Amino acid sequence: MRAAIWVIISVLGAAAFAVLALARGETISAAWLLIAAVCTYVVAYRFYSKFLATRVFGLDPRRATPAERFNNGHDFVPTNKWVLFGHHFAAIAGAGPLVGPVLAAQFGFLPGTLWLVIGVVLGGAVQDFTILFCSLRRDGKSLGQMAKEEVSKVTGVTAMIAVLAIMIILLAVLALIVVNALRASPWGLFTIACTIPIALLMGWWMKRWRPGKVGEASIVGALLLFIALVGGGSVASHPALAAAFTHSGTSLTWMMIAYGFIASVLPVWMLLCPRDYLSTFLKITTVVVLAIAILIILPPLRMPALTPFATAGEGPVFAGKLFPFAFITIACGAISGFHSLVASGTTPKMITRETDARMIGYGGMIMESFVGVMAMIAACTLDPGVYFAMNTTPTALAGASQVLTQAGFVVTPDYMQALAAQMGEQTLIARTGGAPSLAVGMAHIFSTLTSALGGGGKTLTALWYHFAIMFEALFILTTIDTGTRVGRFMLQEIVGHVWPRFGQTSWYPSVLLASGTVCAAWGYFLYQGVIDPLGGINSLWPLFGISNQLLAAVALCVATTILIKMQRQRYLWVTLGPLAWLIVVTMTAGYQKVFSADPKLGFLAHAATLATSTDLNASRLIFNDRLNAIVALFFMAVVAMLIFTSAREWWLVLSQRKPAVVHESPYIPTTLVAGD
Repeated sequence: MRAAIWVIISVLGAAAFAVLALARGETISAAWLLIAAVCTYVVAYRFYSKFLATRVFGLDPRRATPAERFNNGHDFVPTNKWVLFGHHFAAIAGAGPLVGPVLAAQFGFLPGTLWLVIGVVLGGAVQDFTILFCSLRRDGKSLGQMAKEEVSKVTGVTAMIAVLAIMIILLAVLALIVVNALRASPWGLFTIACTIPIALLMGWWMKRWRPGKVGEASIVGALLLFIALVGGGSVASHPALAAAFTHSGTSLTWMMIAYGFIASVLPVWMLLCPRDYLSTFLKITTVVVLAIAILIILPPLRMPALTPFATAGEGPVFAGKLFPFAFITIACGAISGFHSLVASGTTPKMITRETDARMIGYGGMIMESFVGVMAMIAACTLDPGVYFAMNTTPTALAGASQVLTQAGFVVTPDYMQALAAQMGEQTLIARTGGAPSLAVGMAHIFSTLTSALGGGGKTLTALWYHFAIMFEALFILTTIDTGTRVGRFMLQEIVGHVWPRFGQTSWYPSVLLASGTVCAAWGYFLYQGVIDPLGGINSLWPLFGISNQLLAAVALCVATTILIKMQRQRYLWVTLGPLAWLIVVTMTAGYQKVFSADPKLGFLAHAATLATSTDLNASRLIFNDRLNAIVALFFMAVVAMLIFTSAREWWLVLSQRKPAVVHESPYIPTTLVAGD
């Protein structure tokens, strides 16, 4: 019976892919995308992740984890696997799976969906699971520390510095998205602010008052979160309360910095873990309801499988051809280097049993990819004219008007104005970044569902739109708190090489100083981005996808080295396959972003076109372009060095010119009993 069920699931998934692949111009239901993805995820988790857990890694539930051996009630805390899954998923699922697929819809629905599904099964989930396992066996050490021990000291230290720099840029970019989303949203700010005291209550409930009663705390937290969601609407409609929760970008910047610092220094069980777990309720529930709505109303995919911009490389949303920029733009939904920092940061310090790593590492990444597929569907069910009008600046839209007209992707200003009024907004034109168009797509699907169920439907569209905006901001914010804590760990490790006492992650003076330094670093770039929209961190956004994927290549290099030293040579294809693909994609994208002669694409070419400009901001933009080029080349050089030194280490070990020294912590049997 079990075999028959898995055969049916596999055949259903294959049939869904066949419908997508064989379609030639006719309208396709978005349900086929959903079915193809879900069937693939289920089969991959059941078989491939089990193969990794048992054959490749040999996870052992009888082996004590770092959380048990170093339990200090602050960073190392044995945590219920469902709570930890919620924390891990909330930490890794930031802007990437929401915004990246929406932007990549410029190429059509098919390329991005294939990469989201295939990339996560063979690449992203494998990376997360592998790095989590490696860190578990090495006392919860970070990616940079493992690179230093397993590859070489010089390469490891260089990689640690580069990874920290990537982290600072990443946190600033994500924080800027949150600030922009909450700047005019008292409903969103109120609800997100309420999650902090709710999380503190849940943490106290599960740790002090009713230890281990996760179900009770979950029910209470979910009810309070629902009340906060409903109350947010009342706050937004009340003049005095709305004014109290409406703040400028500068004020929100200081709030973000303060929150990141507090979340980094408090014990992990008190705020960080329960808040991420709480936000996961909203995240997963929203995505699952969205999937159910798609299966009920069967919305058509209005975006074609492939658009003219897939091969032309002159897309109005962003420049570049499908290869390599579809893979760089989608980033986190398929594979993300940032995940390796979480998988070697907070998560391995809280896993109770080794076998929990399968669900948390592989399963958490599959759930993020599922979010990415939902975002792709929401974007592709929009009218293509609406999609391009929202995600393109007026200048870029005018430049691509001929191609858009020939493809039938046009929309009238009157229609866009009516759509904005329907969503409760002043305008939806040139709302770039992907988040607003995703919110419109989600609002359409939810309002159509409520209409079909007799719930008023279209009259709730504005409510659903603002709910989606708040949902996206909450998604991103949970990456900020965990990212700050991981950045604190990394800084402590780096400084610990010259000041060993500082490297003790639970020494409170070190915790305060490192947390303050990390928050000040990303907070500075965030502040510059808020007060100077033409420069600052906004100009560093193109580096986000490239640096993130380069970081994934670093993680897979370290993972491959560890597998070789564990005498798992016959399983090297598990990490070498995605590593080879990432190297080709990221190095190609990096080269084009720096040296392309197209000013829409290349940093240096764009700077050259501004040399004679009379624009008052020209000098700043030229500086930012050159800075982008330098940073991109630095990241590429670090990764190239790591690849070379890793390959040399592989050859020395495989040819038996160097002993395979495994830097695992010694085996200590667990003292926990079943059910702990």
